[in-house]
Amino acid sequence: MKGVNRHIANTMKASLLFILLLLRGVAYSQADKKFIRQGNREYNKEKFSESEVSYRKAIDDNRRSPDAVFNIGDALYKQNKYDEAAKHFSENINMNEDKDKKAAGLYNLGNSLLQSKKLKESIEAYKGSLKLDPDNIEAKHNLAYAQDLLIQQQQQNQDKENKDNKDQKNDQNEKNDDQQNKDQNQDQKENQQKQPQEQAISKEDAQRLLNSLANDEKKVQEKVKLAKAARERKLTVKNW
Repeated sequence: MKGVNRHIANTMKASLLFILLLLRGVAYSQADKKFIRQGNREYNKEKFSESEVSYRKAIDDNRRSPDAVFNIGDALYKQNKYDEAAKHFSENINMNEDKDKKAAGLYNLGNSLLQSKKLKESIEAYKGSLKLDPDNIEAKHNLAYAQDLLIQQQQQNQDKENKDNKDQKNDQNEKNDDQQNKDQNQDQKENQQKQPQEQAISKEDAQRLLNSLANDEKKVQEKVKLAKAARERKLTVKNW
């Protein structure tokens, strides 16, 4: 009999413990929803930093609240904290099984990445959102916008690369021209250094040439005299 009573007592204790845990869970659930509602009111009044605090309180009461995580991302986005917002939206996406909420998380993630100039990542987020919600017109518009920005960015990068290559080529040409001018100047200097010696040699050659010409002229004069004398002799000869 005592054993039966002990069993009943243990069963009642276990039941009471279960009920207490259940009630505590309900209380936590109600608490996080209370803070979410409070955060929503602050958010709608554009008190974004205050709403962030309220949403974080909801997380403190229920760490598995995807709605609170999502709303923190929204509050951070409104404060231009795009990288932090993206982290919360990514966390929300992983926590959510609801198709529509996951699509909304991906859409907001795309917006955060777009603001952070992470164009490729934002495009993938928009595509993921549209797979779950093909009728989201804003997601389609933002996807097209992000794709256009990516094309412009790639074109600008290509233009910059071409300009850098052109500038590098011009710099190389200038270096080559400078080296060529340097070589020419060096040659000129060497030629100038050689000129005095060459001039001295040319004077000696000129003197020898003058002496040679003088000797040649003397020989010519002698030949002229001989020719003149011969011509005079011929004139005196009679022709019979």
